[in-house]
Amino acid sequence: MTRQLLLLLSILSLFTLTANGQSDSLFVETALRNAPNDADELYFARLFLNRPYVAHTLEVNDKEQLVVNTRQLDCTTLVENVVALTRCARGGKTSFDAFRKNLLKLRYRQGRLTDYTSRLHYFSDWINDKTTMGIVKEVQQPATVFTAEQTLSINYMSTHAKAYKALAAQPQLVPIIARQEHDLTGRKYRYIPKNEVIDSPALRKAIHNGDIIAITCSKPGLDIAHLGFAVWRKDGLHLLNASQIHKKVVEEPMTLGNYLKKHTTHTGIRVVRCLR
Repeated sequence: MTRQLLLLLSILSLFTLTANGQSDSLFVETALRNAPNDADELYFARLFLNRPYVAHTLEVNDKEQLVVNTRQLDCTTLVENVVALTRCARGGKTSFDAFRKNLLKLRYRQGRLTDYTSRLHYFSDWINDKTTMGIVKEVQQPATVFTAEQTLSINYMSTHAKAYKALAAQPQLVPIIARQEHDLTGRKYRYIPKNEVIDSPALRKAIHNGDIIAITCSKPGLDIAHLGFAVWRKDGLHLLNASQIHKKVVEEPMTLGNYLKKHTTHTGIRVVRCLR
């Protein structure tokens, strides 16, 4: 490859990164400036509809850095972006810098970025950490709806370290991840089993539009299989999510109860509510 071609590729790469950064900042600031006073999680989540699903968008740097990507999303980054926007709007902030600060606060343990292990990789860990920071609360009542209990047994990342770019490149981080998994293991949380995710007055009272839905699973070593936002329609509860199946952000056409039944490893849902 000639030096001229290498230079051209470098310039194109730089241009692409710059253009993407401008696209993210423009989207964020426009969304915040145009948001109504009562804008909530569901309002901002719907701004992402039809944006492409892309996995591993945070795994782009050799050294852990705050990655902002509002153009391509997986289920976790959709939740992070939406909650960051909502927090900005409720705080009267409309700048891209304010959004980045909120995203940092959400993505990392106690809002502090040190290395790959400071990112909250398991959603149960995310819930615990953001609860202690006063950002969210997990809904666990009423007992007549949350009839099942999940006991965590977490080890997936440490036992599949080669599947993670950062852990494969930095094996010294694996024991730290393993300790984090050990701290989560044994914790118990109430959830709604999937055969009870039906359209009922009790469920409509327990789950609000815009609540974060965390789908529990039976896959060994994991706690949560998928994330999205609650959307109530006339026929029942639906999920707004970054869908690997649809390859984009969608409001699922089928009810969440039917969606869960189609996935054999999905066991039910936990519910997380952002605090104002």
